[in-house]
Amino acid sequence: MAHNIETMAYAGEVPWHGLGVQVDGNLTPNEMLKQAGLDWTVSKRNIFTYNNAVSDKADDLIMSDDYYMLVRDSDNNILGPCGPRFIPTQNQEAFTFFKKFTDAGNMSMHTAGSLRNGKQIWGLAEINDGFTLPGDDRIEGYLLVSVSHEWGKSNEIRFTPVRVVCNNTLSMALADKSQPAFKMPHTKVFDSQLITTAEEALGLASVRLDEYQKSAEFLSSKKYNENKVVSYIADLLQPKLALQEKIIVENSKNIDTALAESKLRTLEEFQRTPHKVYEALEQQPGADLKSSKGTWWGAVNAVTYVVDHKWGHDRDASMHNAWFGARASLKNRAMTKAIEYAEAA
Repeated sequence: MAHNIETMAYAGEVPWHGLGVQVDGNLTPNEMLKQAGLDWTVSKRNIFTYNNAVSDKADDLIMSDDYYMLVRDSDNNILGPCGPRFIPTQNQEAFTFFKKFTDAGNMSMHTAGSLRNGKQIWGLAEINDGFTLPGDDRIEGYLLVSVSHEWGKSNEIRFTPVRVVCNNTLSMALADKSQPAFKMPHTKVFDSQLITTAEEALGLASVRLDEYQKSAEFLSSKKYNENKVVSYIADLLQPKLALQEKIIVENSKNIDTALAESKLRTLEEFQRTPHKVYEALEQQPGADLKSSKGTWWGAVNAVTYVVDHKWGHDRDASMHNAWFGARASLKNRAMTKAIEYAEAA
């Protein structure tokens, strides 16, 4: 599996993706780290090549000045190459970000794990300050810390709201100056100064979801009409579908028949997405709630529900894509565009 979960632990109820091992609640960040099997370190090791292409003698080995290899120390698992300026972030260093908030009782550790054979690890803490929309539509807030042990990828800290009724992992589109995500390149040390910078950028002084709540309440108060919601789905998805079609069709010309057929089946699934979203307006969990029925909030969650739960059949890949990559970007656009449509109504 492309995004296979290597290890994972969770506290409390079974997560929406149904993966991982349940552990006792009220764990400290360091305890959660250990329970999730993440108490290992990464080192940047020298790479040696032969000076003579036809030689295999040790005397002919030379050390590369331009490339190194990232290796997990516990089992010598090779995570990939990196450049000389790459500074590995240790899992334990990253989890210290949670400590101040868990010690103060503002957050509690929820989930942690390793994806892609250790190339990406994450910790998720629940913010003790959710909110409820009309019809008992509960939104819980989470803070996600992701560490990438991979060249070219950044570490990231982001807000991740979750709609309880359908386990949708929502986009954190904020109207104020704080940002939903803070990315940290591997050219900087993950120290107390960087943590402070991240806290300021994310607006974590109060650790609240006030701005997101305002957007959700606004969308839940605005009704859509049939024509507008159809236009919204088309505006959101057609550019992505056209791009996917171009990429898949072009790539299919240069690969074997079986793989080409697989990619074309993927394209067919993408092409069915607008119809799936339209169906989800009435059929998604929570569709009949007062906050959702016929509202732009319901439209946002229809998109999110399809992206999180109906695209593909691989649960661990779905979990990865709910937080990272193109699917996360699509959900962000869904929220932003819904606000645009609601404001214009």
